Amino acid sequence: MAEAGGEPTRAAIEAHAHDFGPSLEPILLNACAGKLTNVRWFRTDWQMGGAATGYAEFAFDGEENPRDVVVKLPIGPREHSFLAGLAETGAPTPRIAAHGDEIGPYHFAWVAMERLPGEPMSADLSKDTFRALCGAAAGFYRESQDLWPVGPPPDPPDWESLLTTAREVLRDNPQVAEHQLWSNAVKQTQRALPKLLRVWSARPINTWCHGDLHPGNCMMRGEESAWGPDECVLFDLAEVHPGHWIEDAVFLERLFWGRPEILKTIKPVSLLAKARRDAGLDTEGDYALLANARRVLMAACVPAFLHREGHPTYMAQALKLLDRLLPQFA
Repeated sequence: MAEAGGEPTRAAIEAHAHDFGPSLEPILLNACAGKLTNVRWFRTDWQMGGAATGYAEFAFDGEENPRDVVVKLPIGPREHSFLAGLAETGAPTPRIAAHGDEIGPYHFAWVAMERLPGEPMSADLSKDTFRALCGAAAGFYRESQDLWPVGPPPDPPDWESLLTTAREVLRDNPQVAEHQLWSNAVKQTQRALPKLLRVWSARPINTWCHGDLHPGNCMMRGEESAWGPDECVLFDLAEVHPGHWIEDAVFLERLFWGRPEILKTIKPVSLLAKARRDAGLDTEGDYALLANARRVLMAACVPAFLHREGHPTYMAQALKLLDRLLPQFA
């Protein structure tokens, strides 16, 4: 659990994050110079690991009443940089009460940020929600690119191996609905892979992608907030990475392949493209072709993740996309 010098490794900290919060609370309070009080650590049912999280109150100089905050530790260096840096701009991201890249003797980042009221916007999957989410994403893109140069993207998925796995899973699971159509679609995608990768690899890497863009990662600040204007606030920046905005758009769309009634009226790619233009950002190039290449790559790999993406409606929608879009890359 500890390195040679006695300090816990980051992996050990994340594995026991729910224990580290209470144990490090005295050091955290000291780091905040007594302004952080009434910390209540919690762990949600869906929280699989990572940071310890707690609600607390933070007293600002000159203010009679403390403000509600969320404490999170440890967080990755990129998430810390983006939270702290964007909080000093007009970005629609959480404001920060206190933060640091170490706490006591431990070299990991932490943050105390504004606590947003109410529930995530996933409670209302209306077009207004998606429009607000895309507007927040565009604001995040604009402010991020002004603060940091966009570096090289992370290594891409091994699409060839994923497609091979998809064929093997289909071979071993003949009960999959439309089994023969699926087998044919994956084989056709394998044949089209060189063209798909040429199209996708040629995209400009000019955006800091959020990486986990969905309505569960945004909330409205509220009219009575002391933190800033009432707007859609985008949070959970742990997956931020260099890329192209289409990655976020198709990621968002893909989350609702299993709910086609939503996608009949809501087009995430179009909404995000419009939000970028409204924010003064470019949508140059054939982004529709890029989106289709990304859709095909992701849809054809669905059988490789049958254990978690095997819902019949989700798979049926993915197969429809392949039937419609694969001829474009044949």
